[in-house]
Amino acid sequence: MDAKVTLSFDKNIIEKAKRYAESQNMSLSRMMELILDRITSNQYASLEDFPISDWVNEVAEGPAEYNTSPKKYKKQKTEYRSRKK
Repeated sequence: MDAKVTLSFDKNIIEKAKRYAESQNMSLSRMMELILDRITSNQYASLEDFPISDWVNEVAEGPAEYNTSPKKYKKQKTEYRSRKK
């Protein structure tokens, strides 16, 4: 069963990703599904081990942030709202 997700990326990155996906005869959605499936397959200890980590770093908005301890709901809500401004 497919589910829809809304993601935001730089317009130039999206255009390059669309062209790449088209050159591989697949949609951008299927390409992202493939990438996410491989990332979550538990074959890699971290994103740095993943073969496309350079591409992921290029797409990311700044350095990766790994949260290792659960945050309280109120703190998460405050952080979320401060990023949206």
